[in-house]
Amino acid sequence: MKKQTQLPNTLTTPSFIQKLQWIADPVKYMENAAQQYPDIFTARVVGFGDTIVFVNHPQGIQEIFANDRKKFATVGEINKIMQPFLGDYSLLMLDGDHHKSQRQLLMPPFHGERIRAYGELINNLTKKVFSKLQKDLPFSARNVMQEISLLVILQAIFGLYEGERCQKLQHLLSLFLDAFRSPIISSIFFFSFLQKDLGAWSPWGNFLRQREQINELLYAEIAERREHPEKDRIDILSLLMSARDETGKPITDQQLRDELITLILAGYETTASAMAWGLYWIHHLPETREKLLQELDSLGDSPDSMSIFRLPYLTAVCNETLRICPVVMFSFPKIVQENVKILGYQLESGTAVVSSIYLTHHRKDLYPQPKQFKPERFLERQFSPYEFLPFGGGVRRCLGEALALFEMKLVLATILSRYQLALVDNQPERLQRRGFTLAPARGVKMMITGQRTDRESLMTMATTSAL
Repeated sequence: MKKQTQLPNTLTTPSFIQKLQWIADPVKYMENAAQQYPDIFTARVVGFGDTIVFVNHPQGIQEIFANDRKKFATVGEINKIMQPFLGDYSLLMLDGDHHKSQRQLLMPPFHGERIRAYGELINNLTKKVFSKLQKDLPFSARNVMQEISLLVILQAIFGLYEGERCQKLQHLLSLFLDAFRSPIISSIFFFSFLQKDLGAWSPWGNFLRQREQINELLYAEIAERREHPEKDRIDILSLLMSARDETGKPITDQQLRDELITLILAGYETTASAMAWGLYWIHHLPETREKLLQELDSLGDSPDSMSIFRLPYLTAVCNETLRICPVVMFSFPKIVQENVKILGYQLESGTAVVSSIYLTHHRKDLYPQPKQFKPERFLERQFSPYEFLPFGGGVRRCLGEALALFEMKLVLATILSRYQLALVDNQPERLQRRGFTLAPARGVKMMITGQRTDRESLMTMATTSAL
């Protein structure tokens, strides 16, 4: 790794202090750094080896994405932090031609036509979860969104609707992913010396045992599907099992396991947090809610899922939510493979670099009054993929982007059309580390104050409209 003097705008705070600040409050850490160096700076934070260069300017981000496979790789120390979760064969752990071929293999199940078939499923699961909530009793919007997100994963990705294995997976996955619940607990994934199996009572030991139980269930499901294949299934696991690479070989069991865990990790936490933030901003700003309801009502009594997905103001609300509260802080880290110049600075081979999603989304020159929630930004202009990048970019742009946006829009539309909700108090929410992501610190406390309509829900979709 390069000496600090060879890297751009190196922060002078002692390395250990930077690491503690990064774990405890990454948003404050990044904002303080950007006050000194708005476009690019070099940090010493845990999880990236020794040092890493943060790029916060669209031009620099474009230079990174444009040279994605030519001059950068995603290898070494950066991958180690995620390996205990993802395994060795996850798409996020691969590089070069291996990454390219595996991504091509995984893309078809996430095509727009495939995802459209999940519209009715998402709508029904949202209604099912909300039907269990009682009027005037506070609930955590984030917890409720997690339940919806997990059910969508179990049914759309795994094709599991009921039965003992489904119930066990739902329970274990909730516990497994709850390892991210606070910055302190998350620290075991950033410091290897804390990763000691001291028995089931220890954090790392508990994590390993939960992972093994989940693996057993996943491998049992895969084995059963291989023994009794059903050609008419449309869940993503079935589609992946039927996929073949350029040599005609199917995906191995371990590859399937690792990709399924990747989809869970990438889709469960992130989508739940994004939907909770959406509910927060919509109800924090009454005028936003009213505009959104008018747009939803304009579709009539039985809108199809794609009509909802294409609504311009709903799209703007979701985009602004992902801008002001990006769930992912930065795009996937890169390692410079050959000397490259970014924003006038020469970065030599071996240098680690990330595109900062959070800081780019909060640039005043791109988004005037960046701390204010203004969906109209996305109606007034088109932002480039280097200015607005909630799902990353380049060859590692999130594979599940279409499904995540589809789910977010349909869930929010279903809830708003059926229920009158209110925030429990006026205390503002703030971003807090939750593992590798950012989530609402207080969970968005809300309550149902009434039904929006006594008629059948405006969001009841015709079965054929989702096909």
